[in-house]
Amino acid sequence: MVATPVKVDIPKPVGEKRVAFHGLSWDDYLQIFNALPQDRHSRLSFSDGTLEITVPLEDHEFALRLIELFIRLLVLEMGLKMKTMGSTTMNRQDIKKGAEPDCAYYIQNQPKVTGRNVDFDRDSPPDLIVEVDITNTDVNKNKLYATMGVPEFWRYDGATLRIFTLQNGEYQEREISPLFPIIQKEDLYNFLAEAMEDETAAMQNFQAFLKEKIKD
Repeated sequence: MVATPVKVDIPKPVGEKRVAFHGLSWDDYLQIFNALPQDRHSRLSFSDGTLEITVPLEDHEFALRLIELFIRLLVLEMGLKMKTMGSTTMNRQDIKKGAEPDCAYYIQNQPKVTGRNVDFDRDSPPDLIVEVDITNTDVNKNKLYATMGVPEFWRYDGATLRIFTLQNGEYQEREISPLFPIIQKEDLYNFLAEAMEDETAAMQNFQAFLKEKIKD
């Protein structure tokens, strides 16, 4: 007698809880934004009449914090400067779009904004924005950040990193980050996998790897 294989549905990781509202005006968005407490854990994205409120969960935060650490180690070992914006609200009245990204950084333009608060209506956008979107989002993040003029955008879905750079107002996907050309995507994957077992060892090993890479 041949046993019939049993199909097992493996649940996908749930990185975020989301709720979306459609058909809103810019004033509607601002009214909701101003009504919410500033110390909330949720993050807002508004583009083309859609407001999405995202609450990050453990898988999201684990990946995000380690990607942040990965970037910090790169900046440190490459001798670069950086201004970290985190999830600072980026509201743009001129294009009627708003975002609270997972993390944002000024690197090339750090000297222009160092030592003061950024005014997104006057200053250039961050040089790099990173979003972890493990679950589907109703907001077109590529269009959102391209319209804002963000030069480099990383998206991580819990398994794959995608790198986009702005060209003629639209994002083009690339395999190598222009900001960090010394690393491959696999270096991030290896770092995340090792950090699942031992974050301290992952940091030490990646830092040693970078030192050797730069020395060569």
